[in-house]
Amino acid sequence: MHVSPAMAACEAPPVMEARRWVEGVSFPPGRPLINVSQAAPVEPPPEALRRAMAEAVMEDDATHLYGPVLGLPELRAEVAAQFAAAYRGRITSEQVSITSGCNQAFAAAMATLAGPGDAVLLPTPWYFNHKMWLDMTGIETIPLPPGPGLLPRVEDAEAALTERTRALVLVTPNNPAGVEYPAETVAAFAELARARGLALVIDETYRDFDSRAGAPHGLFAADDWDETVIQLYSFSKAYRLTGHRVGALLAAPARLAQVEKFLDTVAICPPQLGQRAALWGMRNLRQWLAGERTEILDRRAAIEEAFAELAAQGWGLEGSGAYFAYVRHPFDEPSDVLARRLVAEAGVLCLPGTMFMPPGEGTAHLRLAFANVDRAGIGQLAGRLAGVTGRLLASRERSA
Repeated sequence: MHVSPAMAACEAPPVMEARRWVEGVSFPPGRPLINVSQAAPVEPPPEALRRAMAEAVMEDDATHLYGPVLGLPELRAEVAAQFAAAYRGRITSEQVSITSGCNQAFAAAMATLAGPGDAVLLPTPWYFNHKMWLDMTGIETIPLPPGPGLLPRVEDAEAALTERTRALVLVTPNNPAGVEYPAETVAAFAELARARGLALVIDETYRDFDSRAGAPHGLFAADDWDETVIQLYSFSKAYRLTGHRVGALLAAPARLAQVEKFLDTVAICPPQLGQRAALWGMRNLRQWLAGERTEILDRRAAIEEAFAELAAQGWGLEGSGAYFAYVRHPFDEPSDVLARRLVAEAGVLCLPGTMFMPPGEGTAHLRLAFANVDRAGIGQLAGRLAGVTGRLLASRERSA
C-alpha cells in the first residue's frame, strides 16, 4: 500500500493513541479510571440549548441543507459584534468565517499562508494537531523553546526566522501548558510579524476561561489588524458542542476569499445545526458561560493547591490555566513510558510531554487536562500520584 511520505511520517493522533493504553486494563469499582487525557467537555450542552437545537431540527428546514461556505451570516455578525465588544476593537462580519471546528480553522489559515518548503514557527510545548497539519502538508515547523514561565520570547522568535518563514503561531491560554500570554507578549509578536511581513496566527480556543478580567490583548484595536492577525476560536468548549464541530476564523476579507476555496473543497459548509446552536448560545447563555468559567477557575485553584503539596515529593507545576496543567514529574523514566505505567498503577490516563515537543524532548513532563475533574476528583488524582511517588521513593531508599 502506498502512502504519501509526508502523511506516513506524521505521528498518530495522540489522544487516540492514549485511549489504546486502557484496553485490557481493569479498574476496580472503588478506583475508577481518572481520565485527564483530553481537553473536551464530556457533558451535553445545557438543556435549554438542546431544546433550541431540537426545535431547529424539527422546524427550520434550512438546518438540513447546504449553507454559505463561510458560515451563517447571523452567526458571523454575532461573533463580530461580541468579539469587538470583548476586545474593545474593530471587527466586521466580513472579517469572520465559521469553520467545522477550530482545527479546520487552523488548517484553512495555513492553506492560505504556506505550502511545501515553507516554514511556520511554533512555540513549544506545542498543540500536537498544529504540528501534525504542518507535517502532513510538507510545511517545516520551526520550534521555539519557551522562556521563563513557559512564555515564548520575541527575541528568540526573531532569531529563529528564516526567509522561508510565513507565519508565527501563538496559543493563549495555552494548550498544553495552560499559561496565559501577557498582552505585551502578544503585542510584541504582532509587531515582529508586521515588521517582517508575516502572519500572526493566534489560537484562542480557551479564551472563555481566561482568568483575567477584560480583554486579554489589544490586537483588534488597530484599524488594520487584519493585515497581520488571524484569530482562531472554538465554540466546542464554551457551549459543549464538541460533536457539532463549530469554530471561527477571523482575518482580512481578502484572505477569507482564499479560505472559502479550502472550506468549499473539504466540507462545503460548516454543520448547520452546530452553527444554530452556537448562535443561540452566544445570544442566550452568557450568564451560564460565566458560571462555567468560575468552575474551571476553581478547578485550576484546586490543581495549584494539590501540586503545592506534591512538591515535597518532587513534582512541579510549571503551567496551569484554562483546561490544563503542565507538570514536571520526579521519576527517572521518560514521560512516554511513565504515562503508560500510570494507567495500571494509579488508574490515571494523561498525556506525556513528549507528545507536545520535538523528538527527545518533553520526557520530564506530563499534561493533565483537568476540566472534566471536579475539586474532589482533583484531590483523588493528587492522592493517586502521591501514592505512586511514595512507592518510588521507598524503593529508592531500599536500593540506596
